Amino acid sequence: MSDEWQTKRLGDIAYLVRENIEPSKAKGLPYIGLEHIGEGSLQLLSYGVAEQAKSTKVFFRRGDILFGKLRPYFRKVIRAPFDGICSTDIWVIRPRKGIDNNFLFYFIASDLFIEPLIRASEGTKMPRANWNYAASLPVKLPPIREQHAIAHILGTLDDKIELNRRMNETLEQMARAIFKSWFVDFEPVRAKMSGRWKKGESLPGLPAHLWDLFSDRLVTSQLGDIPEGWKIGTIKDVLSELVTGARPKGGAILSGVPSIGAENIIGLGHYDYSKEKYIPEEFFKQLESRRANVQNGDVLLYKDGAYIGRKSYFDCSFPHEKCAINEHVFILRTKNRWMQRYLFLWLDLPAITQEIIALNSSSAQPGINQAGVNGLPLLQPLDEIVNEFDQIVKPIFDRIFKNCLESLSLSLVRDALLPKLIGEAIQLNDIGELMENKK
Repeated sequence: MSDEWQTKRLGDIAYLVRENIEPSKAKGLPYIGLEHIGEGSLQLLSYGVAEQAKSTKVFFRRGDILFGKLRPYFRKVIRAPFDGICSTDIWVIRPRKGIDNNFLFYFIASDLFIEPLIRASEGTKMPRANWNYAASLPVKLPPIREQHAIAHILGTLDDKIELNRRMNETLEQMARAIFKSWFVDFEPVRAKMSGRWKKGESLPGLPAHLWDLFSDRLVTSQLGDIPEGWKIGTIKDVLSELVTGARPKGGAILSGVPSIGAENIIGLGHYDYSKEKYIPEEFFKQLESRRANVQNGDVLLYKDGAYIGRKSYFDCSFPHEKCAINEHVFILRTKNRWMQRYLFLWLDLPAITQEIIALNSSSAQPGINQAGVNGLPLLQPLDEIVNEFDQIVKPIFDRIFKNCLESLSLSLVRDALLPKLIGEAIQLNDIGELMENKK
């Protein structure tokens, strides 16, 4: 144990920024609210641009630590990626001179800081953290060299998680671009019609062996011009299963089999493990018998509530090898499983998403029902074309989920290391051994 570590109060090494901005001056500035920060992910999920503000906002600078000070959101912690403004429900924290900002960030994100705040938060309806109390919390502070080293180790894990996230964005854009080219813009057909794609030749994204699969003319349909030989049907034409789940009497429990609800139907490769709920093993078996357990390749659709129309696609044992859905979610399974990725991308088109949302307004009960989903329009290309498309995009999707699972493992390692590195006075040369033990 190092003799150079010291115990300080948080207020000795950091301070609360109170650079408020009047509502009239906030318009157009980058804005971060609690809704934009991931819970437990240490990442900014999105951000907004402030309109004419109705209340005071707080300035922050790039690198500042943003911390949700309302008790349900204490695990919403990020480093600001740019200058901007944020809600007054967020603390803006900066280190004092001689303190590594990243070391401070990881302390703020750790249970050494969060757990005492949870116990001491004030108020009943919406408990808030008290900065004076937070500033009094003890921090085991190593010399600056060791602060840098500890922050570097934890930051390396976060950097890889961020790299995976950016890679997944690129991969998803690639898959969507191919889908749009083939099934929205009909680029292969138009290339043949204009003579740009000739038999035996290849174009970007169009290998020569696909030439014979596409027609050379468009015909009129109820959805506009489509390639000759294709047809417009409904989702029901291709589905083998359309099932929904349930929750046990008394609701979710603290541990058991994960139960996926609307809060995690948030797009391809996205899942918030901090919002996970659970059901008993016995109840899971009941859902499994009804085929309401999640299987590789399932398309999931949010069926009622504030965000009708959101959908997701799970594969490669992501998010879990074993989980089920609750009553707010549909699982869609096609007769031919190689149509699943095509179905997901079709349902996620803006025009089809609007059709899904419109089902809610025409229903006697809030939400969308099976009849409405079954009746959604579906462009039905030749099977051979969909199969070829799936062979191209399957490796892309698989890589997305591989990255997701790797990021989950990295975050678990980071979360296990964090209290050890931040809360214990360890020698710099002990860090490598600690990393090996956590692999």
